[in-house]
Amino acid sequence: MIRKSAHEMSSALASGETTSLELTKKHFERIETVDGKVRAFLHLDKDGALESASKIDERRKKGEALPPLAGIPLALKDVLVQKGVPTTCGSKILEGWRPPYDATVVKNLKKNGVIILGKTNMDEFAMGSSTENSAFHPTHNPWDLTRIPGGSGGGSSAAISSFEAPLAIGTDTGGSIRQPAAVTGTVGVKPTYGGVSRYGLIAFSSSLDQAGPCARTVLDAALLHEAIAGHDEMDSTSINAPVPKVVEAAKRADVKGLRIGVIKELQGEGYQAGVLERFQESLDVLSALGAEIVEVSCPSFDYALAAYYLIAPSECSSNLARFDAMRYGLRVGEGSAEEVMNATREAGFGREVKRRIILGTYALSSGYYDAYYGSAQKVRTLIKNDFEKSFASADVLVSPTAPTTAFKIGEKSNDPLAMYLNDIATIPVNLAGICAISIPSGLAKEDSLPAGFQVMAPAMADDRLYNVGAALERELLAKWGKPLLDFAPELS
Repeated sequence: MIRKSAHEMSSALASGETTSLELTKKHFERIETVDGKVRAFLHLDKDGALESASKIDERRKKGEALPPLAGIPLALKDVLVQKGVPTTCGSKILEGWRPPYDATVVKNLKKNGVIILGKTNMDEFAMGSSTENSAFHPTHNPWDLTRIPGGSGGGSSAAISSFEAPLAIGTDTGGSIRQPAAVTGTVGVKPTYGGVSRYGLIAFSSSLDQAGPCARTVLDAALLHEAIAGHDEMDSTSINAPVPKVVEAAKRADVKGLRIGVIKELQGEGYQAGVLERFQESLDVLSALGAEIVEVSCPSFDYALAAYYLIAPSECSSNLARFDAMRYGLRVGEGSAEEVMNATREAGFGREVKRRIILGTYALSSGYYDAYYGSAQKVRTLIKNDFEKSFASADVLVSPTAPTTAFKIGEKSNDPLAMYLNDIATIPVNLAGICAISIPSGLAKEDSLPAGFQVMAPAMADDRLYNVGAALERELLAKWGKPLLDFAPELS
């Protein structure tokens, strides 16, 4: 049962083939069996999950009409607050902190009857592409335990690909849902900025952060997307508009007559040959389904990485100033307020977080603001303009999700620039505030590890992602003969 999709699990629950309590217990058994190797979770809420599952079963017995995902287990990235459950952001500075409220995403999950198994590991404060920056331990890729599962949401992607949970929530600041999905053979969606509430999402970069669904199929991601999305008065950046009909689009899965734009700048040098080969095969599949493939150019994308690593650290410098040892979290040392704050931040923050705070503080400092942060915002506008021009000639845009498959743990941990380059294809989407999905495109020939295919659509056109993604997924599944994750080695 745990290897089924969330949609199939929902049908099994509705027919009485299983119960939510049984399903939840089975997932905890799986976690107990394999998570010692994968290390996807930071905290399990076993009592809370089993109690919630029992309540859903009682409601089902009474004949209540329940939402589609009621009774389905889910893994929650540790950057979203959940009342009474430890929330650390993968950082020592918040170790042991139990929030007094639920994030809006968590409220929506509970309203839909989703069973939250626990909190997943992540790069500290979502800063990283490998989950090696967690203050507690690295997470391992279930395809090869010596390799990274992506980041910052590697815990969520690894939990799904190792069958420890059928669904997960991630957050995407520069690719932290899509890049982990690509390297673990799963589906990850970055919704339109403002389409899913950020209230209760501990901020890294407020103009870029976006929560979204992680799943094993496009339809499962669509079901989760509809469950968590919608306007929220608690979030000033939340879009007051109807949620795009993503489930309907995932079921439609018809790309005939669609114009698909291939971004020239997001392929070629620096991209692994096997990743590009799988990308081209996916394009051929979409073309055979009746889509028109065109090439588009977005020249400002060449500056996206540099702009991102000025904007994101600048906002991080501002957001993380709240961790001052005075209100909550870790407190170290004695003396003046400044001495205690310095000692606490030294002990509580990891190397990558300190690096980005320093970068951001410098970029925002007097005399450098216009030269660095101001210039980066101008580049951001150019990137938005490139997207607008491209969408004038294409319904969706596509690229490989990540330039390579999963690299070895430790391989890039001492080379920040090499690490940052993993997000070269995903960052433009965040800078423009539009939406994107990554779906598995197959296994790269060099190492038999998963590669990802990225689809991008205009703001609030999230349904286009699911339409294209589901059509490609259906054809690739028929070609492979079984789900891609079934090719992965068995962990137990």
